[in-house]
Amino acid sequence: MTTGLLLLHAFPMDASMWQPQIDGLGTSMPIIAPNLPGFGGTAAGDEVTSMDAMGDAAARAARAAGVDRVIAVGLSMGGYVALSLWRRHRDLIAGLVFANTRAGADDEAGKGRRADLAKRLRAEGSGFLVASPPPLLSANAPATLLDRAKQIIAAQPAEAIAAASLGMAERPDSTALLADIDVPVLVITAAGDTLIPPAATEEMATAIPDAQFRIIEGAGHLSNLEAPEQFNILLREFMSSRTEW
Repeated sequence: MTTGLLLLHAFPMDASMWQPQIDGLGTSMPIIAPNLPGFGGTAAGDEVTSMDAMGDAAARAARAAGVDRVIAVGLSMGGYVALSLWRRHRDLIAGLVFANTRAGADDEAGKGRRADLAKRLRAEGSGFLVASPPPLLSANAPATLLDRAKQIIAAQPAEAIAAASLGMAERPDSTALLADIDVPVLVITAAGDTLIPPAATEEMATAIPDAQFRIIEGAGHLSNLEAPEQFNILLREFMSSRTEW
């Protein structure tokens, strides 16, 4: 039986955000980093790209790579996709890593903001989002890293970003699901994350039986990009904690 590492990217990024992990982990485990529907040149889905549609696509990518099970690593939106994988493809999951994410659904105000973003993207394109992205990095992140994040956003079709925004707004509250997770789990947050504050992510770790919880200092929301060495250390430690992967 072959276990792979399945990396699920954030919004509004693509799988290239995982390059520091692909290059730096030094693992013999196969790494699968799919572009979720509409991102990274993949075919766009419907007007709304649900987290379940993304999870199904990620499961297909894993199986096409020839692995039997995966450690699913989801950051932000990727965490929502990982929760969908647990609901719909549980037989595929050997372990879970939730990074800079949360289990709860959006409140009505949050849903409204996502709908407004989708409407503007479809009317204007993504230039405004590239020029002024959400706080994906900490206040102390180097300008070169912010430029890289903007370049990744600019490469994504406005329609794909809009459809994913609406899909996140529709996602269910997965809080009740957490207590039933019975595979090894690592939960990662970052002290400088203002998009999904550490307390929101810590709630996941508290609710999941035996989950490990780690905080990366000096990083913001895209902790894998801003603090790749620390992120990779946490992944390597988690992956080496089990011999049965």
